[in-house]
Amino acid sequence: MKLGFVSAILPDLPLEEVLRFAASEGFACVEVMCWPVGKAERRYAGVTHIDVAALDAAGARRIKDLCTETGVQISGLGYYPNILSADPEEAAACLNHLKKVLRAAPLLGVRVVNTFIGRDWTKSVEANWPRMLRTWKPLAGLAGQLNLRIGIENCPMFFTADEWPGGKNLATSPAIWRRLFEDLGSNRIGLNFDPSHFIWQQMDYIKAVRDFPTRIFHVHAKDARIDRDRLNDVGILANPAEYHTPRLPGLGEVDWGQFVSALRKAGYDGAVCVEVEDRAYEKTLELRKKALRQSARYLGKFIGEKQ
Repeated sequence: MKLGFVSAILPDLPLEEVLRFAASEGFACVEVMCWPVGKAERRYAGVTHIDVAALDAAGARRIKDLCTETGVQISGLGYYPNILSADPEEAAACLNHLKKVLRAAPLLGVRVVNTFIGRDWTKSVEANWPRMLRTWKPLAGLAGQLNLRIGIENCPMFFTADEWPGGKNLATSPAIWRRLFEDLGSNRIGLNFDPSHFIWQQMDYIKAVRDFPTRIFHVHAKDARIDRDRLNDVGILANPAEYHTPRLPGLGEVDWGQFVSALRKAGYDGAVCVEVEDRAYEKTLELRKKALRQSARYLGKFIGEKQ
């Protein structure tokens, strides 16, 4: 396995500095954010370390040369919008940009693109399903044409009142994954698996690894802590942000030794990228760099040195 990080936590650095920082700290790879240039719609979104809309062969060659020079690979291109938004204009714009990200990946020699399935959060899973198939079957076909794999992060995208009641991503549970993979009928669609999202959903992330060994295309390393007193007060039907907090790996409730062991047993040898969403480490660039260093020291006990 290769230890890396998600570039969204370093929005104030250009790609070259991100890769040089990764190299200096012993990271083997970086998942590079590819949002459209412009204002972020939420925390950790809107980060553009590669502008895929403007990328040409010469620009891709410069990025590949930089990766060769630093010895840091691009583990995947990341773009996490809601292409099934209830707002048709938003959905269309997000879908259009996702296609640009997919087409940019082969130029860069990258074989994984990470994203969300999306969801109209005002409707049930069943009500979303026909539209999901109409949207995603062509995307799976495009991934096949481009020889790519698409890793769907399992984040429910339900934390606050504006995402109530369903959240903005369908791919939240093993039951939904099974149906998704079967109905799409494509081995190009898999998981960008993040165990922290199973913590607050009170689900078994180790069993999920065992049950989907061939569908894990990429891994996010983020932790989460449940405030049990608060949960006992508000209950599981409250907005999840009321009782759970994202933390750095090792500061929450994920058993990283067991998780990495399960990944190894499943035959996974890809990227494990630290995703920093811990507010205690957000205020300054130096704190965010510290978060990555601290996470690398902790996870290095399980994943090992840069390969």
